[in-house]
Amino acid sequence: MRRPASARNENTIQLHIMLDPLERKILSAFDRPGAAALRMEELGYLSEIRGVVERLVERGWLRASASPETYARTENGRLQLAGPRDVTIYSRPGCHLCEEAKSQIAPLLIEFNARLTEINIDEDPDLRALYDYDVPVIFMGARKAAKHRVDLAQFRRQLRDASAV
Repeated sequence: MRRPASARNENTIQLHIMLDPLERKILSAFDRPGAAALRMEELGYLSEIRGVVERLVERGWLRASASPETYARTENGRLQLAGPRDVTIYSRPGCHLCEEAKSQIAPLLIEFNARLTEINIDEDPDLRALYDYDVPVIFMGARKAAKHRVDLAQFRRQLRDASAV
């Protein structure tokens, strides 16, 4: 369950839950082309997955769509599948700090063979509400690595540590 922006504390500990194989399979199903929303039966045998889908919804990794028994993966759900060298930057067009951060981390991404995914927060009302005044926000895997400005020495250490895993 998402807390309102006013209740968020920057010092909260981020919980990282290990995905079981069925949770991973369900979340990965949304990586298929055109799979923005999937019906329950497209995710697997109903008797096996109903409880798992409910658990993923409770965690905020899936959300019910307008159609009955249809679900969409949230951005938090996508992050759960991200590897330790999958870097996500939440930004918006015209953000000079975002452009600065991307240019700063680009050489490190190449050096450590990390993959960058850029997400425009203005295309998702939930992400805009979450990060509106905080862009850029950078995640490495499912962990927040930086916001506003990047400490390049720390970012390098985080990529090095991720490469050692």
